[in-house]
Amino acid sequence: MAGYAVSSYGTFLNMVALNLFVYETTGRALAMGLFMALRLGAGFLAGLVAGGLLARFTAKSVMLWTNVAQGAVMVPLILAPDGWRTASLFAVSVVVGACGTLFMVSLRSSVPEMVGEERRSWANSLSVTGRSLAMVAGFASAGVVVSLVGYTAAFVVDLATFAVCALTVALLPVAGGGKGRSDAAPAKEEDGPRRRSPVAFAALAAVPGLGLMVGLRGVDALGSSSHNAALPVHSAALDDAHPALFVSAFWCLWAVGNIVAQQVIQRYGRRTGRSVGAAGFGYGTCVMSAAFILAFAGFPAAATVVIALVAGAADGLTEVSYTSHLQTLPAGPRAHAFGLSATVENLGFGAGMIAVAAALEHVSPFAVVGWSHGAALTVAVVFLVRTTGRRRARAAAPAP
Repeated sequence: MAGYAVSSYGTFLNMVALNLFVYETTGRALAMGLFMALRLGAGFLAGLVAGGLLARFTAKSVMLWTNVAQGAVMVPLILAPDGWRTASLFAVSVVVGACGTLFMVSLRSSVPEMVGEERRSWANSLSVTGRSLAMVAGFASAGVVVSLVGYTAAFVVDLATFAVCALTVALLPVAGGGKGRSDAAPAKEEDGPRRRSPVAFAALAAVPGLGLMVGLRGVDALGSSSHNAALPVHSAALDDAHPALFVSAFWCLWAVGNIVAQQVIQRYGRRTGRSVGAAGFGYGTCVMSAAFILAFAGFPAAATVVIALVAGAADGLTEVSYTSHLQTLPAGPRAHAFGLSATVENLGFGAGMIAVAAALEHVSPFAVVGWSHGAALTVAVVFLVRTTGRRRARAAAPAP
C-alpha cells in the first residue's frame, strides 16, 4: 500500500503536469481533450480484458509489469527531441490509462488472498487513505514542481514513483491472488474464448443486487465527472483573482474527511469483526451526492467546510464498501467483475466529462452538478430500497 500511495502521488502530479504540457506543446485545448479521451478510452478497453488476463497470469505479475510499462513509457517523453514529444505524449496517455486500470483491477481482486477475508475492509481502507493523501500531495505540489524545476523533472519523479511501486510489488511474499481461475474447474481450451466474455455478467447475476450496484457505480462516476469539471468554473466565479483557491481548499478538506472516515471504518472492523456491507455503499452514495450538490449552492464558507468534509467521508465509505462487497465473489468471477466495473466507471466518467463540458457552456455549475449527482442519488435510493427489501425477506423467512 505504501508503494501504491507513492505511485498514486506520481499519477496525480502528472495529471496536472501532463495536461499543462500537452497544451503548451500543441497550443490547442482540443489536444488536451483528446489526450484525456485516449487515456479514458484505454482504461475502458483494459477493463474489458482484465478478467481474461488475470485468468492467465498471477495478479502479482500483472501489477509488477503494469508499473514497469508505465515507467518505461515515460523514458521517451523525458529523452525525446521536441519534434517527437507530441507522439510520446499520446503513447503515454494510452499506456498509463490501460495499465492504471489493469493495476487497480489486479490489486482489488487480490486483496482477500493477500490479507485474508476478515481483513478486506482494513486493507481497502488503508488503500483509500494512501490514495487520498497522495492526491492532495500530488495536486498541491504539481504547480511548485513544474514552476521550479520544469516538466522534465516532473516526468522523472513520476518514473521514479512507478519504479518504487514495482519494487514493492516484487517484494510481496505472496503471489497476490494467483491465477484468476484457481478455484474454478479448468475450462476446455476450445470453450475458452466463448466462455470468458460472459463470466463477469454471470458473476453479477449470481449475487442479488450486484448488477445494480455496479450500475450505480457507473452513474456515480458520471456524477464525479460533473463536480471535477465544475469545481474550477465555480472557483473562478467566486474569486477571479485567485481561481484555484476554492478548488485547492475543497479537495484538501475532502481528503481530511476521507481519511477520518477510513479511521472510523478500521476501528469499526477491529471492534466488531465485520466489514461495511452493500447498504453502506448505498447510504454513502446518497450522502456524498447530496454533499456535492450542496457544495455548489453558495453557502457561507463555514458551512462549505463542513460540506466538503462530509463529501470526503461519504466518498471514503462508498469506496471501501463497494470494493469489499465485490471481493466477496470467488477469485475467478471476482477478477472479471472488477474488470467490468472498471469499464463501467470509465464509461460513466468519460461520457460525463463530455456532457458536462458541453452543459457548462450554457448552464450554471450548480445546475449541472445537481442533475448529475441527482441521478446518482435517485439510483442509490432504488438500490437501498431493494437491499432493504431483500434483508427483510431473509429475516422473515423460516429457518431451514
